[in-house]
Amino acid sequence: MTVASHVRAVVEPLLAGTDVELVDVEHTGAVLRVSIDRPGGVDLELIADVTRRLSRALDEADPLPGRYTLEVSSPGLERPLRTPGHFRRAVGATVRVKTRPEAPGDRRAHGRLAAADDEAITVEGAEADGGPWRRTIPYGDIEAARTVFEWGPAARPDPPRNRRTKKTKKKAATA
Repeated sequence: MTVASHVRAVVEPLLAGTDVELVDVEHTGAVLRVSIDRPGGVDLELIADVTRRLSRALDEADPLPGRYTLEVSSPGLERPLRTPGHFRRAVGATVRVKTRPEAPGDRRAHGRLAAADDEAITVEGAEADGGPWRRTIPYGDIEAARTVFEWGPAARPDPPRNRRTKKTKKKAATA
């Protein structure tokens, strides 16, 4: 059993019966990252509460030998997608997918997540030359995937001020 799966087994019962969802568990070196979410988002009070509860439970279960740093956070705007459930919740969102080197086709796909089932995802978009595309990618071919937050159009800059008009007004006022 990996550290991440052991921690997941400790965290899931703690969150059962609450509106808090365990999104991801990541173990890298001496850092254990636990991402949580709930409808309406995550605030600092929730993160502090889950951190306290999880820290006590992990002290008892002891899934990591030695010292480690526990980080509990929201998955953020650009969320990693790892499980079929993650992908199903992201249907309709813009995603970026990187496939494994041995997978057929281009290594990268960036577009709208059109569908996700238990076997694969379907991403669709438009080529730079204007042609639409649609690609189905089995989960086994996915190396990494995440949602992409789109900021929308940039704000238009203020128009330059006409200095000549201001000088004219000043001269008129002093005359």
